[in-house]
Amino acid sequence: MTEKQNVLRELDPDGLSLARKLVRSARFVSLAVQDRDSGFPAVSRALMATDLDGTPLILVSALASHTQSLIADPRCSLLAGEVGKGDPLAHPRITLFATAKQVARDTPEHKRARQRFLNRHPKASLYIDFPDFSFFRLEPQHASLNGGFGRAYVLDGEAFKIPVPGAPEDWLRLEEDIMIKYRDATQLAAVVGAPKASGYHLAGLDPAGFNLVSGSVSFRYEFLLGMAEPLPVEAQLAQILDAVYRIRKI
Repeated sequence: MTEKQNVLRELDPDGLSLARKLVRSARFVSLAVQDRDSGFPAVSRALMATDLDGTPLILVSALASHTQSLIADPRCSLLAGEVGKGDPLAHPRITLFATAKQVARDTPEHKRARQRFLNRHPKASLYIDFPDFSFFRLEPQHASLNGGFGRAYVLDGEAFKIPVPGAPEDWLRLEEDIMIKYRDATQLAAVVGAPKASGYHLAGLDPAGFNLVSGSVSFRYEFLLGMAEPLPVEAQLAQILDAVYRIRKI
């Protein structure tokens, strides 16, 4: 009996960066749960944002079957990574295995989730405060990354976590200020190498990077090093742009 060939690569910085970007840039994901009634795997689509620490956030209705299934069994997984031209299997994707934790209303965590979600999905303001809608944090346990032919990795859930120094409220205030300053982020998008599109806007900031959105195009830029503290807005922008220009000159 021959030994089974190990097709997995040892996780390297490029693989880790790709995994984080696939999750943090996703506007929506395929969400898999164990159906409460039949026990079969059930897959649906969910809009997604990420918390300051990189943990995926979903907003779901209590009327949806996948919500009831998550409450009955919090184990779930999500698939992130959009296809492009050519073979769909040639494009990177990641399956993240997670434990769903419902976010209680009238808590700082709920307020933060609400702001982060609206930054990514402004049209969700139409229903985000309905009493039957609630947020779930999908706490990463482990992940399977397919980065393309011959690039398969397994990651620990902790690899997705972003250290958040200081008070989360300070980061949220900084995020809000920068998003106001960059209502039109098209020039910033060009500097950081985002796909060509018009009308980019900033859709979120955290200690590891920021998200830019233009219509259906979503782009994640990651800092070389995570920000150590929520600096004043101008200083933060100066650090970001200085780091970007240094990268482009190399």
